[in-house]
Amino acid sequence: MLRFLAVFVGVACLIGCASGPPVQEMSDARQAIAAAKAAGATDATSPDLYAAQAAIARAQTHLEAQEYVRARLAAQQAKRHAAAALNAAQRADGPHADSQHVDSPVSQ
Repeated sequence: MLRFLAVFVGVACLIGCASGPPVQEMSDARQAIAAAKAAGATDATSPDLYAAQAAIARAQTHLEAQEYVRARLAAQQAKRHAAAALNAAQRADGPHADSQHVDSPVSQ
């Protein structure tokens, strides 16, 4: 009986922790969006940045309605879109950086 009670309490704690506000996920998504913007992504040039901003807005709406599971999923989606926008912005800058690189001859 004691063992059953301990397992029940442990499972209840895990479920309770998972259903709380997705503070870390919201923060991660906002930071990812900021990084994408800092790398040069804009709404006009990056559909992924636009999608990330729409997803974080949805997450905020769900958070305010205390729909934490939906808020967490939307925040994770926002982070994925922001990461894609960051990668696209970095790839767009890639050729410029390579064209400025000059190989110097090795003297022997």
